[in-house]
Amino acid sequence: MSVELILEEKLIKRSQQKKITSPLNYKERLFVLTKNKLTYYDGKAEKKFKKGSVELSRIRCVEIVKSNGGSIPCQNKYPFQIVYDTNTLYVFAPSQDSRTSWVQSLKYEIKDNQAVLVKFHPMFWLDGAWLCCRQVEKQAIGCEEYNPYRDNSRKPLPPIPGSIHRRSPPPVPPSEDDDGDMDEDDDDEEDTVVALYDFPGTEPHDLSLVKGNEYVILERCDANWYKARNQYGEEGYIPSNYVTEKKSGNLVQYCWYSKQVNRNKAEELLRSEDKVGAFIVRDSSTPETYTVSLYTKGSAGDGGATIKHYHIKQTESSPPQFYLAEKHLFYSIPELIEYHKHNAAGLVTRLRYPVGKPDKSAPSTAGFSYEKWEINPSELTFIKELGCGQFGQVRLGKWRAQHKVAIKFVREGAMYEEDFIEEAKIMMKLSHPKLVQLYGVCSQQKPIYIVTEFMENGSLLSFLQEAGRLSHLGSLHEASPRGCVRGTWLHLEIQ
Repeated sequence: MSVELILEEKLIKRSQQKKITSPLNYKERLFVLTKNKLTYYDGKAEKKFKKGSVELSRIRCVEIVKSNGGSIPCQNKYPFQIVYDTNTLYVFAPSQDSRTSWVQSLKYEIKDNQAVLVKFHPMFWLDGAWLCCRQVEKQAIGCEEYNPYRDNSRKPLPPIPGSIHRRSPPPVPPSEDDDGDMDEDDDDEEDTVVALYDFPGTEPHDLSLVKGNEYVILERCDANWYKARNQYGEEGYIPSNYVTEKKSGNLVQYCWYSKQVNRNKAEELLRSEDKVGAFIVRDSSTPETYTVSLYTKGSAGDGGATIKHYHIKQTESSPPQFYLAEKHLFYSIPELIEYHKHNAAGLVTRLRYPVGKPDKSAPSTAGFSYEKWEINPSELTFIKELGCGQFGQVRLGKWRAQHKVAIKFVREGAMYEEDFIEEAKIMMKLSHPKLVQLYGVCSQQKPIYIVTEFMENGSLLSFLQEAGRLSHLGSLHEASPRGCVRGTWLHLEIQ
């Protein structure tokens, strides 16, 4: 079946995810526009590999980008933008005529789309902010009225000799995952995460994390540690359980989302905040659905507090759209929330103050730093004895006078040193909320020390006895931070 080609030209695209841009972020691609899809390819003469595509039905805005004399670090100086779903694709044309042809053609093809923007950003998103209005939220509502019909009455300019060719599009190489989405270039885009907790790096090769900031992953070293770069270009190692993926479908990265908060807890948090417009986005009772809980107060006459719960609904279209009020549809929940921050649009009030559940303490890391499992005993301070068992004594202590730890002394002859070291290397790679975390060992002296996470509830046996939960549990008598089944390093956490 033939495909109706509209435009084809080598243009330059800018990486969509990188916060710090440089000439390396700009790649030449062969763009092909048909009646249903915009596709771009690696345009090198010796090969043509499809890099990504987007269905025209998903495009919400096509418009030129005003640079206002700002520097454009590529040879094409005429930028335009394609907004689809929650993404903005910046494309750079070689001339004003070329840009006009692309913008007018795309506008004509999407003129009947239902989800076109009301407002758009006429300038670039660059270095973490919109240059036009200086808003720092990427999904913030636009600052200039968008006219999807502007210039549609004019025919596109004729092709530019030597650059735009109206001929059959190149054959698309087979793809195992061609779902019509605008895929990120493997060689262009960056793996970005958001910090969930502060992490003060303890070693020179660590990178400190600040909650809420974004970081680029350079290497996923193992399951527990990544090498990353911050916005200032500094690089180092970070714990993987302190960050979450930055993508539109991952709500954990947003301050307004509280996972595993039920209706009663949400109401308790909102009443405690006591602000009109305070809100929480939480999991609904139906799996994979969400609810917005919103706090308001009555009129001046009664003044009573009211909490409304709005289910976020989805259309049956593909891709689905989300809404609280049927007249206002969005391709993502973050976009929906951002819109209702500025417009009540059917709600009792607009969403003004995000309220999250109280911050839980940061999780334990697999070791104090990447590949640091040998601890200098001079950095340990001993506080008091916790208990004594078959393998040795356990004491409460601190590492570098900051981190509270449990230190187990291993009696000489209790186990072969070679076996102990090998087991320690394996245990250092294990990290789970239900296991006591091994931080490291002191194996260069006698006796050997095992340094682990400290748990306030003492041994498992004592806790179960004191809580009246023990009917029969065999011979658990090994002293440890949480209680230990003799002969193993498996520790059970009591919630």
